[in-house]
Amino acid sequence: MSLECTLVGANILTPSGFAEAPLSLSDGRVTTDTFVREVDLTGYFVLPGIVDPHGDGFERHMAPRRGALREAEHGVVAAASELAANGITTAVLAQFFSWEGGMRGPEFAEHMFESVATVRDSVAVDLQLQLRLETHLLDEFARAEAAIERFGINYVVFNDHLPHQRLAEGRKPPRLTGQALKSGRNPEAHLALMQGLHERSAEVPEALDALSARLVGKGIVLGSHDDSTIEDRAEWAARGATVSEFPETLEAAQASREDGGHIVLGAPNVVRGASHAGNIAASELIGQGLCDALASDYHYPSPMRAAFRLEELGLCDLASAWALLSSGPARLLGLTDRGSFEPGKRADLIVVDPNTRRVEATIAAGRVAHLTGAVAERFLRS
Repeated sequence: MSLECTLVGANILTPSGFAEAPLSLSDGRVTTDTFVREVDLTGYFVLPGIVDPHGDGFERHMAPRRGALREAEHGVVAAASELAANGITTAVLAQFFSWEGGMRGPEFAEHMFESVATVRDSVAVDLQLQLRLETHLLDEFARAEAAIERFGINYVVFNDHLPHQRLAEGRKPPRLTGQALKSGRNPEAHLALMQGLHERSAEVPEALDALSARLVGKGIVLGSHDDSTIEDRAEWAARGATVSEFPETLEAAQASREDGGHIVLGAPNVVRGASHAGNIAASELIGQGLCDALASDYHYPSPMRAAFRLEELGLCDLASAWALLSSGPARLLGLTDRGSFEPGKRADLIVVDPNTRRVEATIAAGRVAHLTGAVAERFLRS
């Protein structure tokens, strides 16, 4: 059941900035109506719910140990609870479809997609899917496309994790044994698989052109991942990839901006103050206006923490930082029904204590997804 009430007294982030204005909710939407039932949220921020365009933090819930894949649906429910506790009302769960095997292989991907489909309607948070397709997994393109169709996946991002230089030089890639164990293969078989995929590199561009054209024709959002050069981004833009996830260099990010692409950066990078992989810092790109959305990546608490961090650094005010968590990602995903408080849009919101910066309430499409602390008392006694 969705809430029907008017929130009063809070500092609400409206489309024109913060204001102590009432916010009414009914039938899962923001409305201009007012209701007798009021919830006094004096002393709190009320912010649009976070739209997370890329996150794989769900993995620890679905398979906490290698091979522990039973009852994954319960892991999805646990992940939804964690998302809500961190203010995320729309979550794009980024799942590999890769030669890497294990939790990144096609079998696990299909298992994960099925688990999400099973529980999606029973949780308040809107769980959406992203299929992360390895570019050289040519023999599984048809299988990936079938999964996209079957599970209604609207977002596909392309990765290439093959260590091409090492393979071309005839050398073993680093961490081969560990990666092989994760895949369920012995190191020799894993290396042979990589070598075989690398040797088919000449076939990849044409296959990607054809697949991308089909996906774009179905209205699916495409993205590139870890662009490092202008040429990288130009190649993907030509295929219709309107999103550049985690560009590694200033040049790649600028190229994405120039071709009209949306730029997604990692919120943990902002919180850490640097890339864990040694690439350009997200805060540097944000300072140059080269970011449209921040993603949780691997850590669900990071988006909200990143917004406050950007304000502390003086790179932007909180309203502008929050746009990178709400309206920005909603726009690049084509989700026109959320991201800001406007009449008719989804009632996706979070209530945050400005002192502790903790989420005390999360409402997704008017449904309570998370409620705790003093705010819980206010909702329950109203």
